[in-house]
Amino acid sequence: MAEPMRAVEITEAGGPEVLKLCQRPVPEPAPGQVVIKVAYAGVNRPDALQRAGKYAPPPTASDLPGLEASGEIVALGAGVSGWSIGDQVCALLPGGGYAEYVATPAAHCLPVPDGMGLKEAACLPETYFTVWSNVFQRGGLQAGERFLIHGGSSGIGTTAIQLAREFGARVFVTVGNQDKAKACAALGAERTIIYKDEDFVEVMRAEGGADLILDMVGGLYIPRNIRTLADDGRLVQIAFLQGPKVELNFAQVMTRRLTITGSTLRPQSDLAKAKIADSLREHVWPLLNAGRIAPVMDSEFPLHEASAAHARMEASGHIGKIVLKVS
Repeated sequence: MAEPMRAVEITEAGGPEVLKLCQRPVPEPAPGQVVIKVAYAGVNRPDALQRAGKYAPPPTASDLPGLEASGEIVALGAGVSGWSIGDQVCALLPGGGYAEYVATPAAHCLPVPDGMGLKEAACLPETYFTVWSNVFQRGGLQAGERFLIHGGSSGIGTTAIQLAREFGARVFVTVGNQDKAKACAALGAERTIIYKDEDFVEVMRAEGGADLILDMVGGLYIPRNIRTLADDGRLVQIAFLQGPKVELNFAQVMTRRLTITGSTLRPQSDLAKAKIADSLREHVWPLLNAGRIAPVMDSEFPLHEASAAHARMEASGHIGKIVLKVS
């Protein structure tokens, strides 16, 4: 591990072309951390936001993009227990996943599910941590509730469909075309709404309104989401592809007892993320081990083609997850 490692860095704020291959020192594990030899790294929207200069990493995190990866533990920091060198894991990362080695808190690692390869396992942490904490812990989704997911064919969306299905919710999704609609229906969506052809507000109001909405669009979707919610409904906001600022009549929130909440994962404390990992291990990993749920894979790119992976993601033609093959 004395040799420098290959990595992809952000040379300046900009488009996918600013991602360039470089060499960096192999990280050393701090107390409580492990170092993972990365096999695959997941590609996510926050990576693109960081690349564009709109999502700075926390002060103690690597400046390299990459918030999830899979691979083999090759070094243990002081105080680490429960893991051994040679264990295959997938892990939520503070950054640095676009590299041959990455350091992350040991408590943010999870075992590769039974029968699953490292490529698929690399797609689990960012999306499953996000969906579980926002939909189930924060949003309180219950069996029988009407659950609307915007962007149903994304990595977040395909994960949310499957988990909601397994826990007995009625799943509705918005998507951009018929191919994406078919993919979501195959995963368990009861109703797919092609937003170019139908008004999701009208569709959901005809069903009695949504008890919970998971939204990553923002912008003008926010007031429409408020109209879509059933009384006592909850809106969980996790991103703002169309911007975070909008005019909103809060009288509806009061009179209909609505809840508006949301979160971002990366700025949360290591302890908070460890608690999410523990809950995933208890409630979700048995479903993965049994093969009842699995990540939906879109495409794979070699590490040096990270820019092409970002272009693929930002074109929004993908269905499911995009990964980088690192080693």
